[in-house]
Amino acid sequence: MTAVIPPPFSGRELSNPPTDGISNLRFSNHSDHLLVSSWDKTVRLYDAGTNVLRGEFMHGGAVLDCCFHDDSSGFSASADNTVRRLVFNYEKEDILGRHDAHVRCVEYSYAAGQVITGSWDKTLKCWDPRGASGQERTLIGTYLQPERVYSLSLVGNRLVVATAGRHVNVYDLRNMSQPEQRRESSLKYQTRCVRCYPNGTGYALSSVEGRVAMEFFDLSEASQAKKYAFKCHRKSEAGRDIVYPVNAIAFHPVYGTFATGGCDGFINIWDGNNKKRLYQYSKYPSSIAALSFSRDGSLLAVASSYTYEEGDKPHEPDAIFVRSVNEIEVKPKPKPYPNPPA
Repeated sequence: MTAVIPPPFSGRELSNPPTDGISNLRFSNHSDHLLVSSWDKTVRLYDAGTNVLRGEFMHGGAVLDCCFHDDSSGFSASADNTVRRLVFNYEKEDILGRHDAHVRCVEYSYAAGQVITGSWDKTLKCWDPRGASGQERTLIGTYLQPERVYSLSLVGNRLVVATAGRHVNVYDLRNMSQPEQRRESSLKYQTRCVRCYPNGTGYALSSVEGRVAMEFFDLSEASQAKKYAFKCHRKSEAGRDIVYPVNAIAFHPVYGTFATGGCDGFINIWDGNNKKRLYQYSKYPSSIAALSFSRDGSLLAVASSYTYEEGDKPHEPDAIFVRSVNEIEVKPKPKPYPNPPA
């Protein structure tokens, strides 16, 4: 009799997943609630701890991003060009504002009390969600970008905007009249994701070509000497390198280490300070489309969802996994002390 080998542990799979590609997922800063946006035109709210679908919001087009305001409300960015406010307890929504093309990214700034959206219309917009409904009353400002916005990230009053054409703009939310810094990605290929370091000193940026760049805001020579880029999410097969896009970056809220997820279906955990990989999880059924750590870092939400990097072909169903995070996987290992001189 042949023993049945259990599949590698991927975490608990959430029931009632989206029926099309998952564009993003985010844990709340206040609970284990998880917000998930999808190409099936929905935003879903889950209780990740109890595996319960608590709410579902239907949009007029694919939903490309979502974020929490607090545990009772959130925001979404849609391909129907709208920015929406979602009120969870009443399962109601209203339109906060619009762009002239697909809205790719949405972030809520606790520091500024503003919603920030980036669109393929090559603009960034800031909104006051406390304003009366109606775009003319909630729109604070519109800021032209050099290209279509692909990814946004916030830390404190700093906002990093990554666009097509490998442009990166760094803003101070207290003075949005012009970028604090205008940069070009140090990676040669299209940007997929940008995420700020939790300590506010810089950001990590990933590309379609299996690389991640570690950057610093401080323009001094000493700080810029610390930046570097590294290869990841690739494999050698029959003597050639197969390279996968790095779709997702998520920083651990306690240790500052970070996870990357690629189209190879793998998640790697990295210690950026010591330039080491700490851990690799077993392969997931499909591409890793998005990642999010819970507020205390004890859970990692994983979107296993084909991202059409190889065109329209049969693929595994879209799934959301929530796995427990062991300290061994994410805690930096102390550097060994050198031997004392004789």
